[in-house]
Amino acid sequence: MNWVTRLLLPIVVVIVFLYATATFQVAEYQEGVKFRLGEIVETEFEPGLHFKLPFVNTVRLFDTRILSLSTPPERFLTSEKKNLIVDYYIKWRITNPSDFYRATGGREAVAESRLNQIVKDSMKSQLSSRTIAEVVSGDRDLFMRNVIGTTNEDISGLGLEIVDVRIMRIELPQEVRESVYSRMEKERSTVAKAIRSRGEEQAKRITSDADRQRVVILSESQREADEIRGEGDAEAARVYAESYSQDEEFFSFYRSIQAYGKAFAQGGDTFVLSPDSPFFRYFNSPNGTQDEGDKDAAGTTLPAR
Repeated sequence: MNWVTRLLLPIVVVIVFLYATATFQVAEYQEGVKFRLGEIVETEFEPGLHFKLPFVNTVRLFDTRILSLSTPPERFLTSEKKNLIVDYYIKWRITNPSDFYRATGGREAVAESRLNQIVKDSMKSQLSSRTIAEVVSGDRDLFMRNVIGTTNEDISGLGLEIVDVRIMRIELPQEVRESVYSRMEKERSTVAKAIRSRGEEQAKRITSDADRQRVVILSESQREADEIRGEGDAEAARVYAESYSQDEEFFSFYRSIQAYGKAFAQGGDTFVLSPDSPFFRYFNSPNGTQDEGDKDAAGTTLPAR
């Protein structure tokens, strides 16, 4: 080792020692607190490299980012004196490092323990004034805002801030869950029966009204049909009467021809009738009258028709 090395080595050692003991670096997400023999003398350091007196000053760096605190599920009592098991988590951060150090000694575990107890008391106060239905289906955001606001008031001197409290799960204790479900099932069944009964009553009312309207419509239709049929029959009778009055003999002949067509259209070829029956009047003479010589079975001459 030459003399240059022997000269520079102590200097390098002194520089490294001074850098390690007389400087400290603050990151953007950190807050530093400088102590002088255990007493806080300076806070609020800008991010970057800073100096301190070796052996006189000490520095503690605290993380000011948002931290998460997960807690085991807790049991709470509602206004109905029903137990609920609530699983939640807490988001918090350090806002004042000096107050945080004085209150907790700079230990996050102590801070989390105190935060958990304060949040638990606040949630107990909020849940004790609400029913199960209000907790489960009510305004959850308002409930959480009340918890956060109350908790921040209680921890104002700890140098901490609650950013958020969120409920992850709400359950009933196992010993009362089945009874509550059974009661809810009975209540829903009662409501369903009432709704079904009202529906059946309404269905019967609609059906009876439809039947009544059906009878009324059929009656009115039958009445109108009878009126139309009667008017048609009257008109037909009038037309027949007018036709008959124009040529009575032709009308009689036409009706007889229609009767012959209907009688012989049935396919029978045997008729048991008297030869002088009026049915065959047009078979006897062209004008439908009997001859003077025609006699009945007794030998009496039949009058001409």
